[in-house]
Amino acid sequence: MFLENTWYVACTTEEVQDKPLGRRICGQSIVFYRGKENTVAALEDFCPHRGAALSLGSVCEGNLMCGYHGLVMGADGKAVSMPMQRVGGFPCIKSYAVVERYGFIWVWPGDPERADDTLIPHLDWAVSPEWAFGGGLYHIHCDYRLMIDNLMDLTHEAYVHAGSIGQDEIDESPVKTRKDGEQVVTSRTMENIIAPPFWQAAMRANGLDDAAPVDRWQISRFTAPGHVLIDVGVAYAGKGGFEADPAVKASAIVVDFMTPETEDSHWYFWGMARHFKPDDQALTASIREGQGAIFKQDLAVLEAQQANRRTFPDRRLLALNIDAGGVQSRRMLDQLIQAEREAAPQPVAG
Repeated sequence: MFLENTWYVACTTEEVQDKPLGRRICGQSIVFYRGKENTVAALEDFCPHRGAALSLGSVCEGNLMCGYHGLVMGADGKAVSMPMQRVGGFPCIKSYAVVERYGFIWVWPGDPERADDTLIPHLDWAVSPEWAFGGGLYHIHCDYRLMIDNLMDLTHEAYVHAGSIGQDEIDESPVKTRKDGEQVVTSRTMENIIAPPFWQAAMRANGLDDAAPVDRWQISRFTAPGHVLIDVGVAYAGKGGFEADPAVKASAIVVDFMTPETEDSHWYFWGMARHFKPDDQALTASIREGQGAIFKQDLAVLEAQQANRRTFPDRRLLALNIDAGGVQSRRMLDQLIQAEREAAPQPVAG
């Protein structure tokens, strides 16, 4: 059960170029392609002739041609042509609202008439020359809400990521959770500590003394349906922490977009937007490699967690104070899904 009348990241801009891309989102098979004037379009990945996957076809004069018998479909879901056939009576297929923005292609799986592109979150870091971004994509075999839980409670870093971003002080610092409008926010600060290896490297890259005591912060912000942006960084101790002058800190935003594929799998778009040395492409590549390795550790934990949930479906999980961010995020998501279901037109009894 998914929230449908909302925007999800479907793919990156680079994934949709000359060929169509098939992707399952919220249980729906969708094909993305570049149509007329290079504009991205999205259709149900189903040829109305014999049910072939349109994603295995090709783009033809701005339309999508099925690779099975040559049926050409328009971006509106209507048949355009087919060799030796009249297509006027062919059934339509669903077309989807899509927007290309910030290096991503966003899709609205629900009613396209309700799609409002002003609801796509504004990403300052994606349009500012003061920031650099590098990221990637993982296909993860677990419920996307497990990843939301993971990102809204960073306590696990002390254990899963002990050699990179984890440190004992995470366990020793309380986490605060609050609701801020349409967001759930969890935050943790660690004062007068030595930075862990990942942040020591970031300090060196920014010309800072990596052995100096620092104040460290982690501020996770969840926005439905599956967006978690995390303000992270370190600053010389006593210089203001998150609000410190850029000259004495290394800061970034961990970017996480979770898009459900099925009930127990999702697409995870990850990355880091860096607010120092934005023109250093080698640094961007290095951080991407390091961050990708960190997230791969999460992947292993979460897929094993999902397998355990299948094996022990009746086991009740504990909810501790450190889990408050994930619990409140799920509650917000559940309320939105319930409201959407209640507002949906009910089938007329025959």
